[in-house]
Amino acid sequence: MNTKISRQALPTISVVTPSFNQAQFLEAAILSVLNQDYPNIEYVIVDGGSNDGSVDIIRKYESRLAWWTSQRDKGMYDALNKGFAHTTGEIMAWLNSDDKYTPWAFQVVGDIFSSLSEVEWLTTLCPLAWDEKGQAIKCVHSSGFNRKAFYKGINLPGIGWYAHSWIQQESTFWRRSLWEHAGGNIDSSIKLAADFELWARFWKYADLYGVDTPLAGFRVHENQKIAFHIAEYLEEASAILKKYGGRPYGKAETTLRRCASKFLPTLNTILLERLGVAYAAKTVVHKWREEGWIITTKYIV
Repeated sequence: MNTKISRQALPTISVVTPSFNQAQFLEAAILSVLNQDYPNIEYVIVDGGSNDGSVDIIRKYESRLAWWTSQRDKGMYDALNKGFAHTTGEIMAWLNSDDKYTPWAFQVVGDIFSSLSEVEWLTTLCPLAWDEKGQAIKCVHSSGFNRKAFYKGINLPGIGWYAHSWIQQESTFWRRSLWEHAGGNIDSSIKLAADFELWARFWKYADLYGVDTPLAGFRVHENQKIAFHIAEYLEEASAILKKYGGRPYGKAETTLRRCASKFLPTLNTILLERLGVAYAAKTVVHKWREEGWIITTKYIV
């Protein structure tokens, strides 16, 4: 259990926003960072040379930015590498220009990383979706994450094998030390699924912890890039999974796990773990009476 951390002792959170012609949503994304009740924020915006008024929006907030630029680049992942090179904070993350954080996200994240040194990367168990107007429209709960399950494809739904939860990029935060151990870059040669490739590298070095608090949301709108290229994203991510030694579930194992998942609450999870059916997932919960975060274990199938 942690002791209370003074606000000024909380780690600096460095966030990079890549953007290109997203003026409709950009200001909401910026404000979701700058309006956090958190003392140590380092915010970088890398615009790809927008001509839709985005630059005027960025200039409106430039006094509160650590760095920003607007020039042609080689795409979102190139922009992110450029942006992260201008950050120094202990905790890192990125937020796309059409997404948003929840107002309490940084306080939760900063407190957890300060309190629990074993947590090297963290994400939500309650990923949100926003509609085009920025209203929360969906929250899908995840039970947790596990290294072995990741390399079996459990965090890549939509291909046909057994899978049930994404690692939501906008809700994921990590220590700079993990970033450096994993290569200190995003693979900009990947067109769509470089986030998934980064997770595959992170898993080689550290467990992913989940927290039962919404941290951010993915905005659903008619021009959303991934929505129009989901098949291509899944193809890329599947190839990445196999590149890193992943062996997705076959038909028989998929059927077994789908059945087991329905009855997990009534089954002996320790026995299922020994049989290789259930996986231990590390989660962070807050104990109100003790006033602190602790690590516990849930089980996923």
